[in-house]
This record gives sequence, C-alpha cells and structure tokens, in this order.
Amino acid sequence: MIVPVKTTRKPSKDNEDIRRKVLAIVEASSRRLTPGELRKRLSVKINVDEKALKTVISDLVLSRELTYTYQFGCSFLEKSYEKPTRVSRRVVLKPPDMVYEPASYDIVIDILKGVSFGFGDHPSTRLAIQGVEKALSGNHDILKADNSRALDIGTGSGILAIAAVLMGIQHAVGIDIDACARAEAQKNIKLNGLEHRINILNTRVEDIKETYSLITANLRYPTLMRLCPHMAGITQKKGAVVVSGIKTEEVEDLLDTFAQNGFQCTWKASEKGWVGMAFT
Repeated sequence: MIVPVKTTRKPSKDNEDIRRKVLAIVEASSRRLTPGELRKRLSVKINVDEKALKTVISDLVLSRELTYTYQFGCSFLEKSYEKPTRVSRRVVLKPPDMVYEPASYDIVIDILKGVSFGFGDHPSTRLAIQGVEKALSGNHDILKADNSRALDIGTGSGILAIAAVLMGIQHAVGIDIDACARAEAQKNIKLNGLEHRINILNTRVEDIKETYSLITANLRYPTLMRLCPHMAGITQKKGAVVVSGIKTEEVEDLLDTFAQNGFQCTWKASEKGWVGMAFT
C-alpha cells in the first residue's frame, strides 16, 4: 500500500481509470515491464489512447507512484519506493527527507536508498518485515523477557534489526561480511536513533555462540539450508526465527529441514514468487 502523494494536476475520470489499471498491472507483474510491455497488457483490458497513457505515466512518475529504471539499454517502469510506503500492518518505510504523519499504531522507519539489499523495494524484504511483526505479535514471551535480543544474519541495510527493536526487542545485532552493507546499516541505525540498541558486526554466523530470542535471515535457499542447524543451536527456548528470500518451489524442502531441526512453522506468506516464513 502506498501513502498518497499529491500530483501536480487532477486526472480526468478516463485517466483515473487508466491510472488504476496501470498501477494494478505493475503491482501484479512478477517481473519488470518496459513501457511497451505495459501498453500491451493494458490494451487487453481497455482501449487505450496513447496520449492519455503518456499523461498518466508522466503523472505517476511525478507523484512517485512509479519510477523508471534502466538496464542494458532498456528502460522499465516499476513501483517506486522513494516515498512513505506501508510494508506491513504497522511498519511504514520512508526516505529521511519526506514527512509522514503516522497513525497511533504505526512504526515509521527512515531508510536511505543505498546499494545494499533491503530498502523495501524487494518482496523478500517486505515479507521478512511482515514475518517479524507476526512472530513478535504472536509470541508475547519474547517481548516480556528482561533482555530480549535479536540477531539479523546478513543484515544488509539493517532494516530487519531496526524493525525488531522498534517492535519491542531490547537489543539487536546485525552481522554482515560486506563492508559496504555494514556502513549503510550503521547510517540507517543512526538515522533512527538506535545506536545504543543495535550493533553491527563483521562476524560469520558460524562463529556466533550467544543465544537469541529472535533470529532473522533474508537469505537465499542454499544458505538458509546450510545455516538451519546452527540457527537451531542459537535460538532461545520459545524463541522465533524469521526467514525470507525463498522461491515458491523451495518451500517444501526448507520446511522439512527446519522441522528436522526442531522448528514449527507458525506463519507463511508469498509475494510475486517469493516466500517468507516464521518458526518457533
């Protein structure tokens, strides 16, 4: 769900219909669309006036609903995340320079657009945040603990560690072997005023000996499979693990592996072929 941003001109009734359909097509697509591909998909639904479509796309880009991206000489139209964006029931991500008036239950995270994975523009990131919210709302023992701790494996932008702490975890550690990711995570942590509650370390998960109330890992399937036994060893009793970065066809094998290591799946959701899961 995108927080509305005012455009410079009020669209006509016909253009508003085109606008809704364009956003729906981009939102539903499992891959990036060129303007030509978008036009073809839209023409299946309605008879599109070329001039009206160009006007609608221009307005959507100006209002930051859509953005142009480029690769190998091709331009694509994609959903824009450079504006306040709700990614779960409670969590809203926003660029630091934008104003957002939160509801009483909102958790607002300022996040810089960096080169590391995790700004919120990838389904696996949104699913991971949703998983953290589900895990903590469904497991009050974690938040009741005097010293609840979270470990974010492959922290990237630090967004999952930040979300966990803002949802009530006392302290968090983010680990990443990529120096660029660690630097970006530190910036985002400072931006949200959480330097005293989150540490970012250059540590391999295999070297972690402490136990944690919550472990998050937005990683690919082979890595999750390999790390599962170690995560089982460092998850506290009644603790939770949230994983994402899994493709639909990988879910069953991963569920079996986690079950063999003593985990029970308590939540699962998918978006555009990606899956996130929470375990206890």
